[in-house]
Amino acid sequence: MPTLRTLFSAAASSLTLLVAQPGLAQDAYPSKPIKIIVALPAGGSVDMVARLIGQQLSVDLGQPVLIDNRAGASGQIGLPAVAKAPPDGYTLTVSPASFLTTNKSLFKTLPYDPEKDFTPVTKLVNHAMVMVVPEKSRFASVADVVAAAKAKPGTLTFASSGDGSPQHLAGLMLQSRAGIQLLHVPYKGGAPAITDLIGGQVDMVLAPVPEALPHIKAGKLRPLGVLSEQRVALLPAVPTMREAGVNNLVLSAWIGLLAPAKTPPAVIDRLKQSTLKALDGDAKAKLLDAGMVPAGHDAKPLAQVISEDIRTHAELIKAAGITPQ
Repeated sequence: MPTLRTLFSAAASSLTLLVAQPGLAQDAYPSKPIKIIVALPAGGSVDMVARLIGQQLSVDLGQPVLIDNRAGASGQIGLPAVAKAPPDGYTLTVSPASFLTTNKSLFKTLPYDPEKDFTPVTKLVNHAMVMVVPEKSRFASVADVVAAAKAKPGTLTFASSGDGSPQHLAGLMLQSRAGIQLLHVPYKGGAPAITDLIGGQVDMVLAPVPEALPHIKAGKLRPLGVLSEQRVALLPAVPTMREAGVNNLVLSAWIGLLAPAKTPPAVIDRLKQSTLKALDGDAKAKLLDAGMVPAGHDAKPLAQVISEDIRTHAELIKAAGITPQ
């Protein structure tokens, strides 16, 4: 007949086993495929980063990583799907900065809260931006663009990947810094905007370098100026906007990896370590060749970057006289 001590010992063992189960389940992550939602169409720089990182995560985590493109409405289709997903690490997003920062000032309401509905994993890359025109454009310099815009205000067009995108913000800054008025033409992603630029449907794009670079190399686009303090290594002959005659026009874009809010810290840490391994490994050279700088080791946490950029971009939007939609 079991003694009281034996019963207590058995109960304690059972309790220990029960308490340990969540940890065991967490240690098993991931045990099924992971989905990365990209709120932009295939072919742009964000999609490219998502696919490259996804391939590396799949190898390191031992599970398939699927890319799910849900484009449209400036991120307001894809990001809510992530925000509402179970916080278990199996639904993530690779997002441009604008959907998490500028959108808060451009829209009266959003179907997601950039600061409350997500747990940032890590910033993935930073990249410079460049003003490009079609190779057959009449514009040979930034000065040509500014002169034409001043001669006929509101007639020159600039395309973007959508309202609130880095391209849109860059265009607003160009108008403010150069004292000109342009016509904004938003698209549902960077790739279709570049396609129409090459086809001559729009006059210019202030594009992320990774999106423009292949077309510059192919002779389809002409770079006029980079929106950075220093010249870009992959475009050494292209002047900065300051060198081209437009001061205080510096803007870089970033792309980040995020999970739904309340995702367990152990899962976030597993994802972050695997992502940093990818950024330091095989993905690094490919990103640099595409004009992007791996940013996983940036000193400032991504959550802090998002909060600070929301305030900075709000000031730019207000100064441009744009009313939230």
